[in-house]
Amino acid sequence: MPKVSSVIVPYASYLRVYEPLAAFPEPERSHWARYARRVDRPSCQDELRRSLADLLPTPPVAVPVHESDDAFVAEVDGVLCVCPWRTRLRGWQALDALASGGRLPPAVLDAVLPPVVRKESADDYERWRARNPDARPWIRTATWQVPLAWFVLVADEEREHQGAEPADSPEPAELAELSESAEPAGEVPVLRYRTQMVQARRRVARGLKALRAALGEGPQIDALVDVGSWLEEFHPRSLVELDYGGLVHALPAAHLAADRSAADVAEGIEALRRGDGDAAGEAYGRLAARWRVVRDRQSAS
Repeated sequence: MPKVSSVIVPYASYLRVYEPLAAFPEPERSHWARYARRVDRPSCQDELRRSLADLLPTPPVAVPVHESDDAFVAEVDGVLCVCPWRTRLRGWQALDALASGGRLPPAVLDAVLPPVVRKESADDYERWRARNPDARPWIRTATWQVPLAWFVLVADEEREHQGAEPADSPEPAELAELSESAEPAGEVPVLRYRTQMVQARRRVARGLKALRAALGEGPQIDALVDVGSWLEEFHPRSLVELDYGGLVHALPAAHLAADRSAADVAEGIEALRRGDGDAAGEAYGRLAARWRVVRDRQSAS
């Protein structure tokens, strides 16, 4: 079995749903019950390292050959909940978005993932979707940002922040190398929000009402409708988690400690509800200024 690199891979944020075991049919329910008792469960970084290692062979492995049987585990009010990785499904969806979104120049995309590799993966995905028309991932990923719609789901009091910036956060140029060394020294910071599904759905509904009344239709409303529709696919007693993930390595420790993006979004929506455009603009200005640091880092890479 190939050795997997221990390099920390930025820079992505995650929106996850943890469903109670009762939401899963057998035999999957029993599988997750056994899995939750394991003490050697892999981490998010393990999933990222495996995916990165798959890109090294020639030709690269764009999407895992087999679906992952790993998950994140959490306990919510005494109820065991799991968030399946579904790495293969998410890989297909990410590849489809990469190919259709124009994020990379065609020449660069062809060099990283040759057309024949992408075509084979797309064909596999189409065949799989025909057999699994209702499948959906438990995890959404965004690179170099946290989408504004995600902040609508959570509240400032649900914010969890711990740790300081690692001693040696990797620079973009270092990410091209697969280091076999140990994890960087120092505590890895965490910034996340966790909320109950019922609260997340309620906030989506309130946010949509305020935004539509003030702004009409537009991309931000479309994004909120999309994430709200996704949440409706899950058990009502689920846990929703917004995790800054690798973005913590793109932001200074002081910047993370002061980050109150969910509060700014909530304040902006409340201002729109009151008809106070000036206050809404101020909240959005603080948000834009905060995330300009990440955009500048992305451009520098």
